[in-house]
Amino acid sequence: MKFDESYSGKVFIMSRSSEEEADAVIYGMPMDWTVSFRPGSRFGPNRIREASIGLEEYSPYLDRHLEEVQYHDAGDLLLPFGNAKRSIDIIEEYMDELLEKGKFPLGLGGEHLVTWPVLKAFHRKYSDLAVIHIDAHADLREEYEGEVLSHSTPIRKACEQFGAENIYSFGIRSGMREEFQYAEESGMYMAKYEVLEPLKEILPTLSGRPVYVTIDIDVLDPAYAPGTGTAEAGGISSKELLSAIHAIAASDVNVVGADLVEVAPAYDSSEKTQIAASKFIREMLLGFVK
Repeated sequence: MKFDESYSGKVFIMSRSSEEEADAVIYGMPMDWTVSFRPGSRFGPNRIREASIGLEEYSPYLDRHLEEVQYHDAGDLLLPFGNAKRSIDIIEEYMDELLEKGKFPLGLGGEHLVTWPVLKAFHRKYSDLAVIHIDAHADLREEYEGEVLSHSTPIRKACEQFGAENIYSFGIRSGMREEFQYAEESGMYMAKYEVLEPLKEILPTLSGRPVYVTIDIDVLDPAYAPGTGTAEAGGISSKELLSAIHAIAASDVNVVGADLVEVAPAYDSSEKTQIAASKFIREMLLGFVK
């Protein structure tokens, strides 16, 4: 698998030197080929890595230190610019490799379409996979302006191929009327506007199941994360998203992989979006990788 060599040397804080010794692998999916508003999320993975240098290695929330988790930052996958189909094929092939090696994948996006090939690979390994989706947007469209490969479609694809009853969405506050109707009729779970309290209610029902967690940074209110392609007013705070990550970590679900997507650093000169994202990644590493 080819990685972008221009990102060599820029790794998430305390990354181990080799994949072989790692339990978890951080990898970047620098793709924003199908965005419908503002591009730039392809630069998100690298800026999250750079922001991580300012983090403490210790989490007071979890009483764990990054030295307690063996993880390797593999860098960014080399994706062909503008070619969505080939890009998602590359991501899926790489995910198959990681899962064959028994690694915990932690992806950095990139637009949200990059989650779709990852979910396909995971579902081949875990037939009873459940998906926790934390986002401002429903992502339940069948297509966007005629394109079935779109950042607005990955959760609809997951519902249709894995069973809508296995998909759990939180924080949703934007979408077409038809998307909300589909959510009601399909059997999927959707918590509108809120994340933490409905998540706490659902987690016991997923006890023991393999769960993939995908977080779109735009679930945060733009006051906390302006650096994203499709910001949506009325979101949650950074504190609430941290609490949601910690609730998942403290539960009995078996988190088998995760990603954080849609950081677009060009729209946040203050860097608070990427700083927050790097902290979420730290907490996901310490909370999800047992």
